[in-house]
Amino acid sequence: MKRIPLKLQPWFDARQRFKLTHAEVQMARELGMNPKQFGGLANTRQEPWKVPLREFIANCYRKSFGREAPQDVRSLEEMITADQDRRARKLEKKAQALADYGASDAPPP
Repeated sequence: MKRIPLKLQPWFDARQRFKLTHAEVQMARELGMNPKQFGGLANTRQEPWKVPLREFIANCYRKSFGREAPQDVRSLEEMITADQDRRARKLEKKAQALADYGASDAPPP
């Protein structure tokens, strides 16, 4: 993994700070939650009536999607690696197309 994209950095921080699993992070991302606001949701010590963050994410996911967890759980690292591979394949395909175009454009010997 070369570097962490800026849009995923808050998710890495939230996963570490709130000790979330890969599945819980994926559920929260699919729900469109903001990881920067997890501090207010995970405030069960001062506000004991609140449900713990893990349960809150699971309950919201169950209500929205009708299942307990995502069918295909992918970690953030796997997503970054897959995106980098996709980008590399795309660049390789462009380079090949450019090479083919340049070869076909040349006059015959």
